[in-house]
Amino acid sequence: MAIDTREEVSALARGLTLLRTVADAAAPLSNRDLAERSGIPKATVSRLTATLQAAGLLQQAPDERFVMGSAALYLGNAYLRGFDFRQQARLHLAELAEAAGANVHLAVRDGLDMLIIDTVRPRTALILSRMDVGLRMAIATSAMGRAYLASLPPDQQAALRAELMAAPGADAALAKRLDEAIDEHRQLGYCTSFGEWHPDIHALGFSLLGPHGDLYGVSVGGPAFMLPEETMREKVVPHLLDAKRRIELESGHL
Repeated sequence: MAIDTREEVSALARGLTLLRTVADAAAPLSNRDLAERSGIPKATVSRLTATLQAAGLLQQAPDERFVMGSAALYLGNAYLRGFDFRQQARLHLAELAEAAGANVHLAVRDGLDMLIIDTVRPRTALILSRMDVGLRMAIATSAMGRAYLASLPPDQQAALRAELMAAPGADAALAKRLDEAIDEHRQLGYCTSFGEWHPDIHALGFSLLGPHGDLYGVSVGGPAFMLPEETMREKVVPHLLDAKRRIELESGHL
């Protein structure tokens, strides 16, 4: 019996959609919830969740709603183990966090978001943050996302900008802000987001090239009342640019 490769790919894609839906949810989801959010028929959802549960990627609570399973953590850790650059950059990012008195996040692109793969908090300042490994920051409004966009080769930059502008809620004001961020990065070597990603957060963002040419985004920031714009520009920027230079020097990109 011949195997329909297209059907297999479709089933895999639907299963991955369900995994992402559960991962993004603030609370456990039932098969009905998953069907409504994904647009996949409930009967198909039931078969897929049963398969994902058997593989350990989903876990079912007594109320029959689903959360991520332990196998997802294993896959996530396997992914992070491939990032030798994360360990290489961490010392410099930790020094940046201490000097700036701000949280520092290292991230890679995930769709229209930046996915955090490492977080460093300053020991000398109490800055609480819910941003941790596995969480996302929007490319369009975050400092690190804008720096990532600004650092791409022209053709890739244009393609990502078009994707951002095609997303729901995009308007002429966003287009103007993205263009300003690209110019800002070209002139200063970093991008800003003062209350744009979150009204109470101020951040600076820059990009890094890993040893294999992979592009990363870095965010330095925290509560706006602790890190006003003037402080960020006058006191944090010199430490940011120094950390970027030292990391790229070690990676062979300077």
